Formats: sequence, C-alpha cells, structure tokens
Amino acid sequence: MPKATPIEIWFQDEARIGQKNGLVRQWARRGTRPRQPADQRYENAKVAPGAHAVLIFDRAGWHTTPELRMPANVTPIWLPSRSPELNPVENVWQYLRQNWLSNRVFETYDDIIDAACEAWNNLTAQPAVITSIGMREWAHVGHT
Repeated sequence: MPKATPIEIWFQDEARIGQKNGLVRQWARRGTRPRQPADQRYENAKVAPGAHAVLIFDRAGWHTTPELRMPANVTPIWLPSRSPELNPVENVWQYLRQNWLSNRVFETYDDIIDAACEAWNNLTAQPAVITSIGMREWAHVGHT
C-alpha cells in the first residue's frame, strides 16, 4: 500500500437504522397492540475511492463465515469473542435508537442518512452523555 493512501478506521456494527426496529416503549391506547414499522431493504456503507479501511469486527457468526470475501482495500481486525465492551459503538447505536431512530421507516437512503446525522448531531451536543455511554472503568484503572 502506498504511503499516501488514506486510512479509514471502521467499527463494524449492524445499526440497521429504519430496518429492524428493536422493542421500545410506545404510547398506545390500553388494550391495543401498536404497530411497529419494519423495512427489509438495505444498503452498505463504502470505503472512499483510493482509501484503505481497517475494519474492526466482533466475532458474530456471519462475520466469521468462510464465505466472507474481504475486498483488497479492507483489512479486518477481529475482536476477542464475547467482548462487546471493546466496541463501545454498540452502546451508542442503542442510545441513538432509543432516543431518535426507533419506530420509523424511511423512504430513501438519503432519508436514513439525514436521520442518522440528526441523531448524531443531537448526541454530540451532549458530551457528558457520550462519555457515560462509552466509559469503560477498566480502561482507567491506575490513571488519575
């Protein structure tokens, strides 16, 4: 890889915004069952032209299948098994879904990007919340 190649660091996680909504609290008339929208379409994010990505994966079965073909411009790094604490974005996505992204189906890919950007902007306006979501006490042992 040439020295001038831009490097992108990606944490792999299936956020599936607007597709497979998780269970969240909803207001509904007593005795009714509110509908929760779901969407089966999908589109993947892409590495910028001319860049190389380092992709950090958990070890979910569909990430470790022998049929997985990695493009030449992507280098995988596998996290240890059963260690979601090493990928704090899992908690960030959960917070974004619970607060801004659940119970919605989007018309277009751009609508998904717009909603995700709005949710990220809402979150980045709250640095203390980001700290509490991503904080790992074990990472600070012995540091003052």
